[in-house]
Amino acid sequence: MPSDSKIKPLSIAISCVLAGSLFQVHAQDAEADAPTADEKAERIQIIGSRIRTDGLDQAAPIEVINASVAASQGISNLGELLRNSTVAAGSNQITAAASTAFVTEGGVGSESISLRGLGANRTLVLLNGRRAGPAGTRGQVASFDPNILPLSAIDRIEILKDGASSLYGSDAVAGVINIITKKGDEGTINFNTSQPLEEGGESYQLNGTYGKTFGRGSFRVVGDYKVQQELAQGQRSFFNCAERYLFDPTTNERVDPVDPRTGSYHCNDLLWGHVWLYDYQGDGGNVPGGAKAQYDYDGNLGNFIPGFATDPNNPDFMVTPPGWFPVAYDRLSDSVTNADHPFQDLETLIPKNELMTVYAQGDYELNDTTSLYGEVLLNRRQTTTNGYRQFWSYKYNEDFFAGDPLSAGWTGAQWLSPTPITDHSGDKITVDYRRFVAGINGDIGNWYYDVAYQNSYSSGDYKSKLIYEDAISPYNFSSGSCVGETTPIRGVPCVDVPWLDPQFLAGNISPEIRDFLFGEQTGNTVYKQQSVEGFISGDLFELPAGFIGTAVGFQFQKDSINDVPGEETLRENTWGQTAAGITAGSHISRAVFTEFQVPLVRDLPGIQALDLTISGRYTDVSSYGGDNTYKAGINWTIVDGVRVRASRGTSFRSPALFELYLNNQTSFVGQRNIDPCINWGQGVDNGTIDPRVATNCATDGIPRDFAGGAISATVTTGGGAGQLEAETSISETLGFVWTPDFENHDISASIDYFNIEIFGEVTNLTAGQILGNCYISDNFSTEPLCTQFDRDPVDLRITNVRGGYLNIANQVNRGVDITLNYATDTKFGRLSATYQHTRQIEAASQLFADSDPIDRTGQFGSPEDVGNLFVGLEYQDWSVNWIARYTGAVSNEQFVSSSPTYRGEAVKLVAAADAVVYHTFSVTKDFADAGLDVTLGVANAFDKEPPKVSAGSSVTRLGTSAFYSQYDWLGRRVFLNMSYNF
Repeated sequence: MPSDSKIKPLSIAISCVLAGSLFQVHAQDAEADAPTADEKAERIQIIGSRIRTDGLDQAAPIEVINASVAASQGISNLGELLRNSTVAAGSNQITAAASTAFVTEGGVGSESISLRGLGANRTLVLLNGRRAGPAGTRGQVASFDPNILPLSAIDRIEILKDGASSLYGSDAVAGVINIITKKGDEGTINFNTSQPLEEGGESYQLNGTYGKTFGRGSFRVVGDYKVQQELAQGQRSFFNCAERYLFDPTTNERVDPVDPRTGSYHCNDLLWGHVWLYDYQGDGGNVPGGAKAQYDYDGNLGNFIPGFATDPNNPDFMVTPPGWFPVAYDRLSDSVTNADHPFQDLETLIPKNELMTVYAQGDYELNDTTSLYGEVLLNRRQTTTNGYRQFWSYKYNEDFFAGDPLSAGWTGAQWLSPTPITDHSGDKITVDYRRFVAGINGDIGNWYYDVAYQNSYSSGDYKSKLIYEDAISPYNFSSGSCVGETTPIRGVPCVDVPWLDPQFLAGNISPEIRDFLFGEQTGNTVYKQQSVEGFISGDLFELPAGFIGTAVGFQFQKDSINDVPGEETLRENTWGQTAAGITAGSHISRAVFTEFQVPLVRDLPGIQALDLTISGRYTDVSSYGGDNTYKAGINWTIVDGVRVRASRGTSFRSPALFELYLNNQTSFVGQRNIDPCINWGQGVDNGTIDPRVATNCATDGIPRDFAGGAISATVTTGGGAGQLEAETSISETLGFVWTPDFENHDISASIDYFNIEIFGEVTNLTAGQILGNCYISDNFSTEPLCTQFDRDPVDLRITNVRGGYLNIANQVNRGVDITLNYATDTKFGRLSATYQHTRQIEAASQLFADSDPIDRTGQFGSPEDVGNLFVGLEYQDWSVNWIARYTGAVSNEQFVSSSPTYRGEAVKLVAAADAVVYHTFSVTKDFADAGLDVTLGVANAFDKEPPKVSAGSSVTRLGTSAFYSQYDWLGRRVFLNMSYNF
């Protein structure tokens, strides 16, 4: 974006347009007053074009968000403001909370924005028209993290809602977000806080900004400090207990098992303190199918369930020390199965984030035609999380196979897998980010040029708690004490772990055992991005309908990543976590582009104006190769206030550095976590397995009662250098804009159809996805994913899974964006209203050419409809605001058995959710004489909880609630914003 220090007529007009809407305006629909005869018409550049024009009637669909409105909505961070836009709200986004619950690109605490749900790597984020480099930790850093820039530095955000790779590069497949920072002569000190009515998730923010124009130059400095307090899982009732949420299909009454120890529905979260049993008795044994051994901690289990049957004449019968009971094998024993440990309530949902930012920018006019400008951004993010986890070993019974004297009291024909729990889990992340920009722009006659250098650097330390691999795996199935031995990797004296001690299993672990089992490590990720880009724009010559505008430019960019995991990861000494090597790589991108804006027709009947915009780009990436992209757009003004716009463009995206060079990560995953064929017969009886999965497991020769292997599967994930191909895509839009001229009423409306199709999309499949998609395929015998893993021919366990990045066949996202704006003066003040709606028609992906396409439209995380309503009333120095955010109904019922059962009883599962509307109300008072304005409001005013769904509903849950970014996790909260202007 150009930086002109002189105030010109069009700048004033644009400022009035942006300020005139309480919430959002559409830059492409705005009109500016024509300059007077003695004024030189100013030309500006907006997102979606490199050509500077004398107006804002552009062919591209653009949404403009004023950052100042965030205070009236209770929003204090850039990521949330962007996620609320309908162009992003229709897909599940990576938030700080999601990064603690799942492994996400960018590491714990990072966030990203994915327009249209096409992925953050396909959404380009610009800062003042220039790239903002990635930030984060671990080997999968590739996208902009909104945490690095506070709202206090931002004036507005422009979102280009269609692809623009021909102008901006390969990462603009889904669209472009351009963040424009504040300018002007003003100073502000601001305090903001948000306080949920329940404890947890509070935020506090203090910032100051000062700008000044002097002579030929100007500058602005921003300092911002923010603390987001932790929200723990136990601090919200809808997350702290994973009830099964089952209903009677006839009466609709709840039929969950009730825990007789509490009188409440049983919580079925992470099992803790059990000994998993691998029974080899055959028919007539005393271990019920699927049973685990649980210790009677409260001394009352015998009041509710039977113990293990005894038969002194049968040496294969399971015999345990006193106090152990079989659980988790039928409805009654389910109700007393321990699966809700106090550690769980302390697990982080939203992490504690501490953000410190300094931002500065300035410009200086060397003369009337040349200006210098620069930017500095310094940011530190510190993120802290707490967790809990299971870990386990494998042991013989005292007298089975080789036997183990440390299993005293456990006899019979069984292997044992004791599964204790620990709160030794969590991360502390520190990411230091800096970005520098230096540039020059100006005029050469009637031509405008801009050349800039950008350098961004992200260095992130990630300190994580771990369990030592060499304290567990070498001693699986041992036949006695290890005292006197040293561990094979650390070389420390071995300690006998009391695997079968009930207190150890419950997480009460002695200091000596903790020191032997547990440790910490710190890794570091550095991502560097440097770029030089420039363009020149002007008029070529005049046609009867006007001047042909053009822009020609270039870009040179170098990216590099160097991720060095912690010492124990590098030497493959972390139990139950990824082992990885150093991920390092770099590539250089070179590009040239050109754009033409051609006025075809003026002032004919039915064609008041018809303009053609075409652009093309050649990009060469050192790690892949080169390709051409183009885009063509039509902007047709039929009559005053009625306009049609359309575009079609192509793109190609070479694989990101981590997609190419991620060092092979080896992890060891429990069979029960990835193999859908374990006890598939019981799943049929209980109605908890998809019939296709059961059929395919049977076809694969897996017995109905297959218990799974005792040894974890080895999963290898790595980059695809030398194998991956570049993605290509096509983006199409067709829109209608209506801006009538009604006296005393400001009205505008637009509707835009979009269609984006990506071919050969690069994606990473987990072990669970590979096996799950194999066994659910309708074409099981030819499904390519079924070749990505191996089974042992003897015991049928999964031995190896080959994951990693690969090109899938394609992904399609198409739908309609609708916007309605209305404003008028009433006797009560200025009334403004804006409604935005996105209807998603298709959001489908296809793994391979012969795989079945999967359309996510209407499912959880991908609602068919999302909408935002903004209403504001301004009267003198007061303003009142109402915001309603709408997420449409969703359903995953197509993935649920038509006749589900629980333990042989017919049940009804909840796998759908009604539409939800979140309401925010606020009032602002401007104390102009004192230079103070105060906003007080309430978000999620009616305290809407996330929708409840059933276990087995194919919906990602936390507790009993659907866990997707469209839903509010904090509950009702009061927010306050105070600003002092000087």
